[in-house]
Amino acid sequence: MKKSSLIVAGIVLAAIALAVVMVAGINNRAISLEEQISGAEAQISVAEKRRVDLIYNLVDTVTAYQEYEGETMLAITEARAAAQAGNADEAMTVLNAVSEQYPELKANENYQQLMTELAMTENSIAQYRNNYNEQVKAYNKFVRQFPNNIILGIMGYAPVETQYTDYDAPEDAPSDLFGE
Repeated sequence: MKKSSLIVAGIVLAAIALAVVMVAGINNRAISLEEQISGAEAQISVAEKRRVDLIYNLVDTVTAYQEYEGETMLAITEARAAAQAGNADEAMTVLNAVSEQYPELKANENYQQLMTELAMTENSIAQYRNNYNEQVKAYNKFVRQFPNNIILGIMGYAPVETQYTDYDAPEDAPSDLFGE
């Protein structure tokens, strides 16, 4: 009798240990998936913040460059007027100063850089959103699977409610970039 009681007790303890290990494993996996969702959400926020900072900085750069080009063009126009008035020395002095101070006029390249950076940033945001959607799907699938749904339901876990195609721009997204 004692031998069979020990065997039964051993089987019961093994079943309890297996259940504890299984519950702990399911709980740990749920925690890991939740953290992946949080990380993916944070990546979106960082990329959106980068977009706002980048756009304002690049627009400021382009605007400043436009102003400098405008000043340069004004100096060139003055040099032309001086040359037409017969004062070639003054015209050459102005043109030499302009060419030495501003060797390249390239606002168009700045616009190209702005558009390239915007496209890259928007692509990154789309990728981060896609990653977030994939993490939510993986979590929801795990939480809904049997027997996980029973165990995790008892522990208070629930599927994440989200709209997978939520691509609305944030309220602080820049608009009217060039004041036109």
